[in-house]
Amino acid sequence: MTDGPLPDQRTETQHGPLLLHADFDGERVTEIRRMLTDCLRAAGLTGERLDDFVTAVNEAMTNAIRHGGGRGEMRLWRRGHLVCEVRDRGPGFADPLPHLPSSRPRPSANGGMGLWLARELADTVELHSSADGVRVRLSMAVPPAVPHGDLTGGAS
Repeated sequence: MTDGPLPDQRTETQHGPLLLHADFDGERVTEIRRMLTDCLRAAGLTGERLDDFVTAVNEAMTNAIRHGGGRGEMRLWRRGHLVCEVRDRGPGFADPLPHLPSSRPRPSANGGMGLWLARELADTVELHSSADGVRVRLSMAVPPAVPHGDLTGGAS
């Protein structure tokens, strides 16, 4: 037995300092989404890409609440790009190798569009399922900042 992380776990030194770490349930989703938005904005994400990434992460949190035991954990860090991981402690998927839908699924009484929407909005989405729960890892590149005074992109 080792004292280190399991192969599927990440430590702060493996992915960089955490920008945000929060446990959530149905009552805290709105609060966590606001905190996430502020943190992403401070990290340089703006406009439509900010809205898209917040929506994608919100879909993952909603799935954790709805299908993963009513609560979860969200961690955000930056490693060149922004990475957000949402975990639940539910039973995982029945299929041991879940896949992200590549085409728009038909809505059902249980939802069914969250992972597809997250895939459409984030730059990348990775999914891992086991008997210990589901981990959704989303990433989004931060576009380079436009220098002040150079809004046209060229010389005057």
